[in-house]
Amino acid sequence: MEIDYIDAMSNYQPNLTIKTWAEEDRPREKLIKNGKEVLSNAELIAILIGSGSQKETAVELARHILNGTNNNLHELGTMSVSNLMRYQGIGEAKAISIVAALELGRRRQSASPEEKTQIQGSKDARDLLGPKLADLPHEEFWVAYLNRSNRLLRTERIGQGGVAGTVADIRIILKNSLNQLASSIILYHNHPSGNLSPSDADLSLTRKIKQAGEYIDINVLDHLIITPESYYSFADHDQI
Repeated sequence: MEIDYIDAMSNYQPNLTIKTWAEEDRPREKLIKNGKEVLSNAELIAILIGSGSQKETAVELARHILNGTNNNLHELGTMSVSNLMRYQGIGEAKAISIVAALELGRRRQSASPEEKTQIQGSKDARDLLGPKLADLPHEEFWVAYLNRSNRLLRTERIGQGGVAGTVADIRIILKNSLNQLASSIILYHNHPSGNLSPSDADLSLTRKIKQAGEYIDINVLDHLIITPESYYSFADHDQI
């Protein structure tokens, strides 16, 4: 009986999960390190299902499923949960993950991409963040990050202060600009007092950010002071 037990165990294969693979072969790690584009369809599906069966790794199981649809993702997208559960190693939860992911892909394909706001002058810049800043009882400093076509990538609050001042860290502004792959930025802060005139500190900060940005090819297009009634553009007054 002992010999039979040993023989049976020698033929046993544990559930083959992605975690047991070499790191360079793991789809999740490959995606993080090299980007989603380098993964095959089977590897992307393997990430969804997480683990394989006792006989197949997750990627091998994903290839098996794809082979059943002639490697046609459109055909795979028409499969139901019950159809997918016919494959050994695919339970209800894994089947639902595959169906849901493919449905999201279908909806994304049919959706129209949102047109990014394009900044063509100080009025466009004011319309972007002016309503947010105009009525604040305290000062805040914001940055708008733009691409090469001056289309908006993101807006972000950098600092918040009191009634008479706020803080803006140049290093954070430039670091975040690089993270956004921005080609240019627009600076904003508000004056709750209603005073439109830039202070010496405002002018000095603007010059420092512009000079620092030039070293990494990030252009400071404008700096706007927002008040409840109006705005002041550094660019319109040749101060940038």
